Amino acid sequence: MRNAINWFEIPATDFDRAVKFYSAILATELYTTDMGGYKMAFLPSEDKGVGGAIVAGEGCAPSATGTMVYLNAGEDLTDILGRVEPNGGNVVMPKTLINEEIGYMAAFMDSEGGRVALHSQH
Repeated sequence: MRNAINWFEIPATDFDRAVKFYSAILATELYTTDMGGYKMAFLPSEDKGVGGAIVAGEGCAPSATGTMVYLNAGEDLTDILGRVEPNGGNVVMPKTLINEEIGYMAAFMDSEGGRVALHSQH
């Protein structure tokens, strides 16, 4: 097993609003499609890297508790975190040093009420 995670999904109740939110904070356009009765917007990932998507459909319910996904925020999570509140999210943990070796984290509630975190080295 190379990685403990090979795919993740961030649930959305209002798909278009969630796609707009994540596109804005990540400063990228997300590819969207319908797949098996679900709307999906794919988050950026490198070839053979861990991938994920924003998903809306039956059983997709954002949560403020439960499993939390950490998105890779590149070298410094400050820019992405700064785009959360202007785009309808809420920062619930500011940029916080985990330790020098691991780097920094922050957490936010997305436009759908789901809790998500960011990670960066600086």
